Amino acid sequence: MPSVQTASDAVSVENTSHLLLIFLESQSQTTLTRLYQKPSSCLSIFRLLGPLERQLVMNLLWLESAILVTTMAAWVTAEGKKAYETALSVLSRLHILPQNPVKLALNTTFKTSLRQAITGGGASGSFGAPAEKDGKHQTPSIDTLDTYALERWETILHYMVSSGTGRNPTKPSQGVLYLLQRSGLMASSHGSSLQITSSGFQFLLHDPHAQLWELLLQYLHMAEERRMDLVEVLSFLFMLSTMELAREYSVEHLSPTQTAMLEDLRDYGIIWQRKASSKCLCPTRLATTLTSSSPPLPTSNGTGTDAQTQGFIVLETNYRLYAYTDNPLRTAVLNLFVTLKSRFPNLVVGAITRESVKKALANGITADQIISYLTTHAHPQMRKNKPLLPVTVQDQIRLWELEKNRVKSQEGYLYTAFASQADYDYVLNYAKQLDVVLWESSTRRCFFGSLEGHPNIRGFIERRAAGKQ
Repeated sequence: MPSVQTASDAVSVENTSHLLLIFLESQSQTTLTRLYQKPSSCLSIFRLLGPLERQLVMNLLWLESAILVTTMAAWVTAEGKKAYETALSVLSRLHILPQNPVKLALNTTFKTSLRQAITGGGASGSFGAPAEKDGKHQTPSIDTLDTYALERWETILHYMVSSGTGRNPTKPSQGVLYLLQRSGLMASSHGSSLQITSSGFQFLLHDPHAQLWELLLQYLHMAEERRMDLVEVLSFLFMLSTMELAREYSVEHLSPTQTAMLEDLRDYGIIWQRKASSKCLCPTRLATTLTSSSPPLPTSNGTGTDAQTQGFIVLETNYRLYAYTDNPLRTAVLNLFVTLKSRFPNLVVGAITRESVKKALANGITADQIISYLTTHAHPQMRKNKPLLPVTVQDQIRLWELEKNRVKSQEGYLYTAFASQADYDYVLNYAKQLDVVLWESSTRRCFFGSLEGHPNIRGFIERRAAGKQ
């Protein structure tokens, strides 16, 4: 059996678990055991685990009996003990490795399914049932699927950054709009149209893989209220992640819950179908990379991982901004906090102004988020500077935010016209004990209390007045 590698170069265990693993840790053992009955689910979850967790699973996978905890611990160096215990804790919370102070053994259901996923065999259809070719229609090419997925995904992002700006972007389906609102990425106030929130702008800073999972996690949270079987939903997503790109699969063996998901997954660009009633589906790259580290949108000019790493923004000390891009989505994002002045085939010129920043702040975007976006997408030439962004620009953006936060309004009651200084001090001390005093003035013999504290203060004054009579 191979030893557990916990040397300094191998202990670079990811401190932050995948968003989906955190969600799965909150589920009951019964739910996870049902999920582990599907080989595709076990393989997908195995992919999402950290390097050390994966190695522990592989060390135990082919053992027919449990191994002593002390035997496993003997393979761990002193430097790797903390990482080892963290890995065991993660596997325990996922019920992959049940807690036992004496012996270690994988969950039987998980072990059986993962073995089947690795070695093949079985007739569960866990990895999808390939559709038979009818000769009438040609399977879409990879380029076609990438274009389709990119168009669907950027429609969602375009709507987020363009709504409420006076433009009329292509509107996603009602299901997508509801998901954006429930996830807090967009919101409407006083019956107005949906507008991007601070969380929505932070969402745009993430790579497409993280964006997709953020929406899918909200989709999972909504499964119960939509009377959908959570295990079926997860199993379908995991099945899609193990399918082959540009290959058609039959939908006839899907459960009612999974069949109901097809419309939503089409709206997100995760699957492709010729028409809604089609008997087969074709996973796009968004689906096949759900549990992979490969970029989900390699053909994107503005949302792909490589494009984000490259950077396209040059910011000068005079607040002028040059964006070397012809991507409409990037331009729309910049328009949230930049006053755009000129557009050329491969260049957008603008300036960061007090008005443009205040408009962004009014939409819930913070100064730190603006600075973070500029830093993340800085042009390679800018990265030679230390600091990367001009300090004067960073400071000014934060000062404009402070202008917005100088005055805060709060509802409450003003207490005045006290008969004597003693009465004023007595009531004020009582209000301070309740921690409801927002402002006070001893010279004017008055103070301002919060709305929540008014019933108690009024009752106290009335009781004191009645006692004097």
